[in-house]
Amino acid sequence: MAQSASITPNLWFPGNAAEAAEFYVTSFGGASELIETAHYPDTDLPEFQQHLAGKLLTAELSLRGYSLTLMNAGQESFSPNPSISFMLNFDPLNYPDSTAARQDLDELWVKLADGGEILMPLDRYPFSEHYGWVQDRYGFSWQLLLTDPAGDPRPFIMPAFMFGGPNQNRAVEAVDHWTQIFPDSTIGQRVYYPEPVGPATDGSVMFSDFQLTQQWFVAMDAGVDQDFTFNEAVSLAVACADQSTIDRYWRELSAVEEAEVCGWCQDQFGVSWQIVPDNIAELLQRPNAHQRMMNMKKLIIEDF
Repeated sequence: MAQSASITPNLWFPGNAAEAAEFYVTSFGGASELIETAHYPDTDLPEFQQHLAGKLLTAELSLRGYSLTLMNAGQESFSPNPSISFMLNFDPLNYPDSTAARQDLDELWVKLADGGEILMPLDRYPFSEHYGWVQDRYGFSWQLLLTDPAGDPRPFIMPAFMFGGPNQNRAVEAVDHWTQIFPDSTIGQRVYYPEPVGPATDGSVMFSDFQLTQQWFVAMDAGVDQDFTFNEAVSLAVACADQSTIDRYWRELSAVEEAEVCGWCQDQFGVSWQIVPDNIAELLQRPNAHQRMMNMKKLIIEDF
């Protein structure tokens, strides 16, 4: 069994990650803060990255206690889409009353929608009395949900996978696959479509949630045809304690050889993972470490 490892979503930006970091920390408020930044080295960068010398590489955020990393691209930029969004649970049990939860939801909705696009308007739906789906000004998607306090408690932020396009009706397959790979994994709710809806067939899921390494995620099959699917705009960084843990996750998750670069890989569903040492920031401080990493596929700790 692999050792437990933390999983942190990484968002890909075309050079404006610093601006986005300020936007998210300010918008979410409360205990949200910028935790740490890393920068490109001043020298020894490959030609396509030389214009980034000394500039921001990553910004690590805590949004009300949830870890998120923003990353400035060094080459081609990948456009985010709603195949991976973030579900925000506004649970009245965590507020003085339900009015406060709804007010908090409404206030954050206004901030995230400013300059963005509304995918599902804020309204009453069969699954929630107050819900909306918005794509923010940077193209990343957020689902804001007033949670039923009678339900099982869930954390405030949960990454949500929507299986459509070439991955239509594969949510159950993916969740079963991932929960077999990661330790401390459990399957929570599974709500199936009661009848076929658009491309969603019998046996596909309208909503499901699950834990990987005790972290909650959501998965669903699209109920309408989608012309997009997973890409590198949102990846999941798996912080590993040692080389044997890196080796195992790489072996289990990497399914697309041409996508293997700098510790990045894609699984059989097209979801991008970064399999990295948990002390990667320290390793990148070593002489020529960035250049060495650029020549790797799977990361080899001793080669830094």
